[in-house]
Amino acid sequence: MIGEQCTAAFDAIARPLGGFSCQHAPAFIHLRNPLELSNWTLPVLELMMVAGAVLALAHSIRRWRRDGDPTNLALWFATVVYLFVIEIPLYFPNLFGVQDQLGVVFAHNVFTVDFLFDRLPLYIIALYPAVVTLAFEIVRSLGVFRDRGVVVGAICVGFVHHCFYEIFDQLGPQLRWWAWNTENPINHPMFASVPMTSVFIFATLGPIVVTLLVMWLVGRRAPTGAGLAWRTALAGVLVPVGLALLSIPTSLFGGDKPNTTAQVVIFVVELAVVAAIAVPVLARQWVRTRHDFTPSWFVRVFGPLYLVVLGILWISSLGAYFSANNGITADGTPTGSLVYTVVCFVVAVLAVASNAGATSSLLVRRLERLALSFT
Repeated sequence: MIGEQCTAAFDAIARPLGGFSCQHAPAFIHLRNPLELSNWTLPVLELMMVAGAVLALAHSIRRWRRDGDPTNLALWFATVVYLFVIEIPLYFPNLFGVQDQLGVVFAHNVFTVDFLFDRLPLYIIALYPAVVTLAFEIVRSLGVFRDRGVVVGAICVGFVHHCFYEIFDQLGPQLRWWAWNTENPINHPMFASVPMTSVFIFATLGPIVVTLLVMWLVGRRAPTGAGLAWRTALAGVLVPVGLALLSIPTSLFGGDKPNTTAQVVIFVVELAVVAAIAVPVLARQWVRTRHDFTPSWFVRVFGPLYLVVLGILWISSLGAYFSANNGITADGTPTGSLVYTVVCFVVAVLAVASNAGATSSLLVRRLERLALSFT
């Protein structure tokens, strides 16, 4: 097992990240001194994401106990199930018999806590429930599911999640949080340093599918006990199936000789459709509910924390970003899209501000004027 999991291709991608090798990685868990990681941004990111996941879990349990609604709790655990089902084969394609189809897609850097031969950092496990819960709570608190239905609500979750996620996704490669295998055709087309599959399928489509499944299997029934457990697990397991089905348009132009131009067009159109549905709905819902809704304490705590931490990390990287040559910094790392990140950051700030609950503030009055332009 140890020899089989550490392929030369994976080792070649992992070594430049922090000088570590999968040849010496423990099978289950590896603990490190956070002060001895390859750069200071890694433990900061890790702490923030783990805090977000813990807060999301506390919020989910509170909603179940106080309101009798297990949806948040099911969503939290379903995203973790989804993580393991979809990412583990990406870490060990040769062990799952998909080496020829997937190859080595990416490698994470090592953090304070890593699992599975240093393939899976703890912060990645935390990322899924933390950020999906953040997007879900913003949409739920605006009454989108209640007034617009499950499908439109899930699309709004995907859009909001996309904006939060891309702030993180466009920065990671530059700061060596992970490295994409640019030699692998599956990672093309790319948007700056990020594969379009990550920009749309993982940042947007994944949250849409997991939200739909949880709402259909759990949200409409409010099960308890064993019923809640198996429905939650089933929702997480079925997410890759949903992703495969909804990714057919781009996969038709894949294969050994992919038509990346056609794939780019499809990805852009799909993302534009999601935005065209979500933006007017979110704006109108905010106008309708701004004087009478219950803000989510989780959004009000973790939303600003997420934006402030990633804002600081982005600012710390700007010197290397602007001095980069052809998208490659002096340290040899690829840069993301700053312009797109700024757009996503603005939308994310507006989304968090929608939960401010201060209808007389200058910020909210300006948000109101902006929202009215979509109604």
